[in-house]
Amino acid sequence: MDWIVSFVAVARHGGFSAAGKAVFRGQSRISEHVAELERALGVRLFDRTAHPARLTPEGRALVPYAEMILTRLNDLSSGGAEVRFGTYPSAAAWLFPQVVQRLPAKIRLMLVEGPSIDLESALLRGDIDLAIRPVHPLVAAESLEHEILWREPLVAVFTESHPLAARDSIGIEQLAELPLISIGDSSGPRQFESHLAFASAGLTPASAFRTNQPQTLLSLVRHGLGVGVTNELAVTTANLTGVRRVPIDDAGVERQVALFCRAEQPRSPALNRVIEVVRSIPPPTG
Repeated sequence: MDWIVSFVAVARHGGFSAAGKAVFRGQSRISEHVAELERALGVRLFDRTAHPARLTPEGRALVPYAEMILTRLNDLSSGGAEVRFGTYPSAAAWLFPQVVQRLPAKIRLMLVEGPSIDLESALLRGDIDLAIRPVHPLVAAESLEHEILWREPLVAVFTESHPLAARDSIGIEQLAELPLISIGDSSGPRQFESHLAFASAGLTPASAFRTNQPQTLLSLVRHGLGVGVTNELAVTTANLTGVRRVPIDDAGVERQVALFCRAEQPRSPALNRVIEVVRSIPPPTG
């Protein structure tokens, strides 16, 4: 880093003497650092036959990269950096914009959106720094820790023309008699809240389709291919044209959404700040 600091100082201030004064180092130390960097790279960075020394083509090419390194280092030391924010579609639509708006500009959020099950493996691999996902399906890794952020009920979704669409609420036994469209992967485990609600009541409804995308679920309902059962936030953040949301009055199961991190993960100031902001946002309402 000393070599890069000295190199950038000479490039910015037009000479070794001026660079030394700017960064409070002796001219000989500046020259030594630049010479070490040149030896390491195997190229000349300055034409020393000119007075003051001028950047060579290789030196000019290196300047923006060296400046970027110093900028990123400064961001890191001052609590900045990029945080990779993993979450599932409806939480991405509702929560992610609010987090971005509340963060200082020096913290950059990268959205990594995907199914809840995929977020667990992404977090374990280190591909993301935190995950916002439902507690169900349960995570298998003991190295992950979580805290509950909010709870939300399950709702049914009908086409506007469906005979039951005008009801104020519907019972789970009545829903079990209908072809259902629910959240989840058709090849994956049936551990989502909608499946648990029916299983807890001893019911095994016919599954028409399963999907991880709220908009897809609503489109299938809109086209008359079944009745949707999902969490309230998924419906709240989606296009409700042509469909109607109906509360389930006896589901017995609710969605719990949590913030997941690796238990042994070193937390940077930037990651801690993102977690603070997530905690500060009030739970969603229907």
